[in-house]
Amino acid sequence: MRIDIVTLFPAIVEPALTESMIGRARARGVVDIRVVNLRDYAGGRHRVTDDKQFGGGSGMVLKPEPLVAAVEELRTDGARVILMDPRGPMFSQKVAAALAAEDHLILLAGRYEGVDERVPKLTGAELLSIGDYVLTGGELPALVVADAVTRLLPGALGGENAAVHESFASGLLEPPQYTRPEEFQGAKVPAVLLSGDHARIARWRRRQALWMTWRRRPDLLADATLTPEERSLVERFERGQTPEDLEDEGHGRDDSAR
Repeated sequence: MRIDIVTLFPAIVEPALTESMIGRARARGVVDIRVVNLRDYAGGRHRVTDDKQFGGGSGMVLKPEPLVAAVEELRTDGARVILMDPRGPMFSQKVAAALAAEDHLILLAGRYEGVDERVPKLTGAELLSIGDYVLTGGELPALVVADAVTRLLPGALGGENAAVHESFASGLLEPPQYTRPEEFQGAKVPAVLLSGDHARIARWRRRQALWMTWRRRPDLLADATLTPEERSLVERFERGQTPEDLEDEGHGRDDSAR
């Protein structure tokens, strides 16, 4: 897969692409991420990329010429052009999965007061937002998209199924996680995780993921794929029960350390 990130500030973007998972994925050729300097597509001796707004107003706006020129040169057949813009639909794991199926993404990072409105019209760029807050530019949102998409590509993570077990991949938040030592300042690792019984562990984790999602992000449950048994568990949570309250009634006993 190829991802182009078009930005006025390559030095913000490039360092983040050299470390950790995304750096290793680039090094192995899992993904080809290129950082493109928008000034390279600006005309004139001073390579100006922004100008004052028509109609007045504070702040500068990115001009259409360099952005359109960059897209025209970078675009390949079937490439999806995305403008990071707070007016766009919200980025999500579902959107990341759809983008990971593409061959080529061109991510446009806006700056200042925004981008000339003719840019998305002339380039066919889709708008995409990562949240309802204000950032200085589109570089961080573009990195968020690149990271979320890259980790879904085959070979990007340590195991082919690693991304399947992460938060939102199944529609639920992740269950609690523990590592050594088994006891720290009086807090113990749940006994079930030390049992070696993989079926019990899987059952415990799924139940805890349900509980965590119901408590912290109940909105996710509407679209999550749940069995009738799991829907029943959610109903019991709504009646005030917790995983610790549930005895072995076909759901499996919660063997937490107490």
